[in-house]
Amino acid sequence: MIAKKRRWMTGMLAGAMLFSTAAAGCSNANTEGAEPTGASSAAPSAAAVSASPQAQAAYPLKTDKQLTYWAENNTTKPTMGDAPFFQEYQKQTGVPLKFISPPAGQTKETLNVLLASGDLPDMIEYDWFNYPGGPEKAIADGYILKLNDLIDKYAPNLKKYLQEHPEVDKMVKTDNGSYYVFPFLRGDPSLQVFRGPIIRQDWLNELGLAIPETMDDWYNVLKAFKEKKGAAAPLSIQGLNNLYSGEFVGAYNAHRNFFQQDGKVVYGPLQPGYKDFLTTFHKWYAEGLIDKDVGTTDSKALDANITSGASGATIGNTGGGMGKWAPILKEKDAKAKLAPAPYPVLKKGDTPILGQKGFAYSSYNNVAITAKSKNVELAVRMLDWGYSEEGHMFHNFGQEGVTYKLESGQPKYTDLLMNNPDKLAPSQAMSLHIRANTSGPFVQDKRYIDQYLALPEQKEAIVLWAKTNVDQYQLPLITPTPEEASEFAKIMNDVNTLVEEMTLKIILGTESVDSYEPYVEKIKKLKIDRATEIQQAALDRYNKR
Repeated sequence: MIAKKRRWMTGMLAGAMLFSTAAAGCSNANTEGAEPTGASSAAPSAAAVSASPQAQAAYPLKTDKQLTYWAENNTTKPTMGDAPFFQEYQKQTGVPLKFISPPAGQTKETLNVLLASGDLPDMIEYDWFNYPGGPEKAIADGYILKLNDLIDKYAPNLKKYLQEHPEVDKMVKTDNGSYYVFPFLRGDPSLQVFRGPIIRQDWLNELGLAIPETMDDWYNVLKAFKEKKGAAAPLSIQGLNNLYSGEFVGAYNAHRNFFQQDGKVVYGPLQPGYKDFLTTFHKWYAEGLIDKDVGTTDSKALDANITSGASGATIGNTGGGMGKWAPILKEKDAKAKLAPAPYPVLKKGDTPILGQKGFAYSSYNNVAITAKSKNVELAVRMLDWGYSEEGHMFHNFGQEGVTYKLESGQPKYTDLLMNNPDKLAPSQAMSLHIRANTSGPFVQDKRYIDQYLALPEQKEAIVLWAKTNVDQYQLPLITPTPEEASEFAKIMNDVNTLVEEMTLKIILGTESVDSYEPYVEKIKKLKIDRATEIQQAALDRYNKR
């Protein structure tokens, strides 16, 4: 018992080092930390762990082996194994599973300890971009397997999909050409856009105002909301990152993070337009047009602001935002209506350069097979089922006759999901029976979002928010080398702290806008040019894949 406790403490200490340095810069950058311990220096080859290949498996697979599966519990049940989806998943694949989940909000810390212990499950569902040094380093450190040979031999469904979608294939491997996960893939562009400006349409109608398009329009609308509707926080946004992630700062051809212009990587806060953004938001804040708690507003506070009428505009998601707030507002006021607004520009008729758009490959919650698994072929074949026709339908729609029925050949969700008898919201009911509204090893189906977004304004939002030039400007899922990632993280940890300080202080007025230039000089001294070079090198390599 003492020895066991000592090993656990050793894991804790090693783990504390493993993820000690957080990710920095753009959302597709890797994190960095001390070199991990507790694992072999190289992953075993596929040949060492697999048996004779077969072109296509017959499901359910016949096995007496149980696999261990580590993942966040995104269901409403105490454990993943209690959810109907995962119970049926085991029946459909034929593979018994033991689920292990970290405590809520402690995913990185728990995985940290797990990796350091060396006692690994068969599979880990995680965002491997957040591993220090990136997925290639996780392979080299002996934590997860390189999957190339395994996919060739035992995953015909995933292999076929990647061959038919070379633009996706380019995303799901490293610069070295290594496949490292069974990926969550968005099967249609309409699934990639889900966040943008949201505004009270009924207030606009009452005041005789149009949906704002330019920054001047926004100023006039917010001022009217404050003066004529009594809104205490006309514009309320959750968290500092959402405040300057692109929705408004993009109007000034700037951004919070790195982006590209004609193939050249630039850092947003150093662009001239960033100062203009700060000037504008300082003015808005001083006039009471922005939530006084800007930068610290959490989800509960934002919900309260929107549903109480304290706020008339925000940045939110189609489902978890608009879909959540609209019925609550309707209960209080039958005339209440939310509507999407386009990403702001300076000149009417211009197209926003930036906006929210996810990639066809979403790096979070993808399943890696660990180097310690003794049942690699079984794990690969099980995971490959998610990309088969049957697995695709099950992940997206669940069980026919239970969670969906076919109408004119098309799957339609039943009331179990859309009008749940236990009064669960559709998103909660879905988390129990399907994975389309979360993620996992499968291809998300457009027919899911067509039903999940039941309100006309939600469907309108996807179309409206997609009208940007973000594809030309945002960086793809680039992967710095382990050495680059280490250097990049060290630079960006300091830079991010300084940028957040500068942004908040200037908006709040505790420092004048004139302090922007001195901050820029400080940022440059922190080697932001070197960080930009690293991003550029990673982009150049990605473009050559």
